[in-house]
Amino acid sequence: MLHWTMNVTKAVIPAAGLGTRFLPQTKAMPKEMLPIIDRPVIQLAVEELVAAGVTDIIIVTGAQKRIIEDHFDRAVELEQSLIEKGKIDEAQTIRDIAEMANFVYVRQKGEPKGNARPVLNAAHLLGGEPFFYLFPDDFFYGGKSGSAAQMLESFESTGGQNPVLSLVEIDKESDTSKYGMVSVAGAANANTLELDSIVEKPGPENSPSMLASVNGYLLTPDIIDYINMLKPAPGEEIGVPDALMLRAKDKKMYGRKIEGKYLDTGSKLGYLEALMYVADTDPSVDFKR
Repeated sequence: MLHWTMNVTKAVIPAAGLGTRFLPQTKAMPKEMLPIIDRPVIQLAVEELVAAGVTDIIIVTGAQKRIIEDHFDRAVELEQSLIEKGKIDEAQTIRDIAEMANFVYVRQKGEPKGNARPVLNAAHLLGGEPFFYLFPDDFFYGGKSGSAAQMLESFESTGGQNPVLSLVEIDKESDTSKYGMVSVAGAANANTLELDSIVEKPGPENSPSMLASVNGYLLTPDIIDYINMLKPAPGEEIGVPDALMLRAKDKKMYGRKIEGKYLDTGSKLGYLEALMYVADTDPSVDFKR
């Protein structure tokens, strides 16, 4: 059995989607850059990864995503302009964005597509280490720590050899048709569940639980082997859940029910709800005139 370090310093963020739900806004601006008040949603993912100890972030992009690279790069002219105007704190904030982590950009390529494709595109940079795989259009807000830190806690407490899924308990049975729903084998410890399976969008009648797999994963490096084993039919995509299910035939996987409010910006209504929730609960947001 292969063993690897429990020290998780790398993450992959998929950012190659076209964002067609938000056209025409996303014609020129990536959906990952949609603002949550004053921060693009992808920055929220980066911030929680850094808070969990990640130092190297691989962003897998597509065409017309250069604005993401620019956002996480230094803007020396802007910094200098802010300093000259006496806006020292603002200049430091801009500088801090570029210095949060080491950013590497990889273009998505290859067929078939699917949410497992970015993992394959980034595989040569992962060094055989466990890594976070976080989606940039949904997030947890207001917990004691982000989803990455909570998944890491579960990863370490279960021996650091098996994947951990980020879970949320959904309120509506109808939502079981929107998410991958997990089957629970039992409790691994106080905060962590051992999982049997993931069922993609089963619907109310076939859902094994009310726990949905959302936001991302903490994956072990052997997941790349299982992704490469997938044999999708023509026209089908390759998905991380499919690879996890293949792996589950041989090994364990765990889930962590994440503390915090789950917000999904992938739809117009979800994006509006996320904006309103953050605006209403973040003490740094002040709308007083």
